[in-house]
Amino acid sequence: MILFEKITWKNFLSTGDVPTTISFTDNVTNLVVGTNGAGKSTLLDALCFVLFNKPYRKINKPQLINSTNEKGCVVEIDFKVGGKEYTVRRGIKPNVFDIIVNGDMLHKEADDRANQKILEENILKLNYKSFTQIVILGSAGFTPFMQLQSSHRREVIEDLLDIRVFSAMNNLIKEDIRQNKEGIRSLEIKKNAAKDKVEMQEHFIEDLEARGMETINRKYSKIKEIDGDIDELMLKNRKLNHDLDDKQEEVVKFANANKKLRQLGNIKGTLSQKVATLTENHKFFEENTVCPTCKQGIEESFRLDNISEAQFKLKELQEGFKKLEESIKEEENRELLFNNLTKEVTSLTHGISQNNTRISGLQRQSRDLQSEIQTITDQLQNRNSEHEKLEELREGLQSIFNQLAEKKEEVNYQSFAYDLLKDGGVKTKIIKKYLPLINQQVNRYLQLMDFYINFKLDEEFNETIKSPIHDKFSYSSFSEGEKMRIDLALLFTWREVARFKNSANTNLLIMDEVFDSSLDGFGTDDFLKIIRFVIKDANIFVISHKTEMYDKFQNVIKFEKFKGFSRMVP
Repeated sequence: MILFEKITWKNFLSTGDVPTTISFTDNVTNLVVGTNGAGKSTLLDALCFVLFNKPYRKINKPQLINSTNEKGCVVEIDFKVGGKEYTVRRGIKPNVFDIIVNGDMLHKEADDRANQKILEENILKLNYKSFTQIVILGSAGFTPFMQLQSSHRREVIEDLLDIRVFSAMNNLIKEDIRQNKEGIRSLEIKKNAAKDKVEMQEHFIEDLEARGMETINRKYSKIKEIDGDIDELMLKNRKLNHDLDDKQEEVVKFANANKKLRQLGNIKGTLSQKVATLTENHKFFEENTVCPTCKQGIEESFRLDNISEAQFKLKELQEGFKKLEESIKEEENRELLFNNLTKEVTSLTHGISQNNTRISGLQRQSRDLQSEIQTITDQLQNRNSEHEKLEELREGLQSIFNQLAEKKEEVNYQSFAYDLLKDGGVKTKIIKKYLPLINQQVNRYLQLMDFYINFKLDEEFNETIKSPIHDKFSYSSFSEGEKMRIDLALLFTWREVARFKNSANTNLLIMDEVFDSSLDGFGTDDFLKIIRFVIKDANIFVISHKTEMYDKFQNVIKFEKFKGFSRMVP
């Protein structure tokens, strides 16, 4: 059971720097009154904020800080659970979230969300939805059980019956199933790879033993063929080298042809120049008897001597020029022969080089074949090691098969447990067991409030309502006052179930303005009878505007606004 003792808050909503403290255990029935805006409902927001980090009403978290002081917002609550004393402190500006157990600060996780999870799951064993269904009934910010979605209704019931552990177990099993299925997929890949390796090794051994010698003989035949090609190429090279030697000797003979041709060309140029000069002199003396420059006559004997000498030298030079041209022609033919021989030498050299390249490639191919023959020979000599390797591969494959079988069997068991623990399994069986009691209690409280209907929840938490007037009704068919009676009956029932299970049981019950809106006078009297004589082990706080009910409660807590701040009236 959770025994809430007291709550204190300051700089929270309209409350200023002067703390407000409310004791939960001093009185059984408490009336909380005050005008609108006086701060009487602040209790609900402070309680939900300190325990669940969110207010009861729809208020943004930054708006919880007192708008005047703008800092130092803090709420602190004291309670007992299982013989341990707890204090939870939560604040804004600065941010605070402390959990104190028996005077010692609880170790803080790095993330406040983790600490919140510890508070809800390990200490309170209540979440916000369940807390507001068992502890609080309000007119604002409250969603009655009958207006919750089916999944949220299930959460409340599971918290009450302490069977949410099955959901947690189911989530763990679901994760285990996922991991095991991933493991199965991984093992399937390994199995296929190992199977391929076994088959490859089997084929290798089969090929090694059945066709090893055949392969060796085939490779030896290829080597013999290659050797023949090498011999043929080497023979061709010998012939080419012989031809090359002959051609190179001829090249030597004609090697100076080009040089001589250049020399003869120079001589030809010189002779041509001399011929031109003599021709010009001959022409001068032939055509002139008087010097064109000095206008003096040229002696005839001198002129004739010069003409005769020029004719003789010209004849001599022309004969030499003719012989020179014949020599040049001869050297040009020698040069042509030299060029042709050079081309033939180049071609022969290229052919020899190509053959040598082919010979090197064939020799390398021959060496590779010999290496392959040696490898196969070694493998044939070491067949036992290959068989041992095959056996190791087979054992590895069998081990994977065994692991797969174990994983699949584990998944089958986990799937069975998963089906058992999901909503339609053992949880539904437990809920079925308690549904008659729940429906009985709801109808009991409805009758105590003089509301004579037959209310029934099914396994999916859908209601069936029968009345003396109507055979079938739904929650939405009733008036607001009748809905409030159903909400109260459910609230009281949940507390009965919680007290019976001692899981989500608590001493605190707070109702906000239940008298002010939906309950008429008759229903109010019935309600007061219930909280006074029927509800057991509870400290009840009723928030209301109705001041005429002071005498009906053991204690009255009044709130007022003073200088802009909310405070309790002393």
